[in-house]
Amino acid sequence: MLENKGTSLLKSLLNAWSWLFLILILAFFEIYAQLGTGNTFLFRVYTLQAIALAASQILLLALGLTLVIVAGHIDLSIAFTTGFASVVMALVIRLLGPESGWLGVILSLGAGVLAAILVGLINGWLVAFINVPSFIGTLGTYGIARGIALIVAGGATVSIQSDEAREIGNGMMLGVPIPVLVAAILAIAFHYLLTHTKFGVHTYALGANRASVERAGVDVKKHLVILFILSAVTAGIGGLIYTGRFSAGAANAGEPILLYAVAAVFIGGASLTGGQGTVIGTVIGAFIIAVIQFGLVYSGLPPYWQFVAVGLVIIIAVIVDQSRDRLTGMSS
Repeated sequence: MLENKGTSLLKSLLNAWSWLFLILILAFFEIYAQLGTGNTFLFRVYTLQAIALAASQILLLALGLTLVIVAGHIDLSIAFTTGFASVVMALVIRLLGPESGWLGVILSLGAGVLAAILVGLINGWLVAFINVPSFIGTLGTYGIARGIALIVAGGATVSIQSDEAREIGNGMMLGVPIPVLVAAILAIAFHYLLTHTKFGVHTYALGANRASVERAGVDVKKHLVILFILSAVTAGIGGLIYTGRFSAGAANAGEPILLYAVAAVFIGGASLTGGQGTVIGTVIGAFIIAVIQFGLVYSGLPPYWQFVAVGLVIIIAVIVDQSRDRLTGMSS
């Protein structure tokens, strides 16, 4: 009896480890700031905005990826789907000219989303209809999207002059940065999709046991295509925000964030084998990484240490996932 209670408690702690870890690192950096400088780390508007902006960048790549990973697949192409959409948006704004105003920006946003959808369609077709493993298929489109973005951009960033686009990337609404609002709205929508719809039920079931989903009459191929389109669209929106924020389109806009996006999903509780994961967990994972990024910079360490820290957290997440699976096997 005591052993069962201990196992149950340990399993609960493992399930909640990302929340506990977020609280721990926030407390660590707050204590460091108080002892080192006498100032607060967390309770400043600038700090909160900086962390939220960094987390929103990660989330825009990680939200759609969460659904793909829950279904038992992976999408490595999101990094350069972001860059492809970013370059397309910038080129359309250049073509229409700054005098096109909001109409030009809206058309460029639509073009960027369509570019992302194209990548998602190719990924979905490769995985669902050609049976290419998602790791290999999306690695291939990773290279294709990167190459096309560099070709159309002439191998350089595509600068733009558009106050309207700049407003999307740097503006505020209700005192909150617009990129943060966009990420929050998408997170709420994807959370609802995954937890309150048949689509979400089928996504979890697909990751747990594809054969049972097929026997239930679900069109698995169509479902997979939609999943990869959703992953590409959220990554593309990240590229559109990037163009607005930096007034330029760049083929490598999402490359530095790919590791963080994948890490956020697994830190948030997704399983390597599929069938597990939540949008809320991904949000927590994104904030853990954002706090680590800002906290290390605040501490005066070189930015390269961010990769080391995030890599260590990924390893911890995998160990937690394996330990949770072992405990589940013991209790079943």
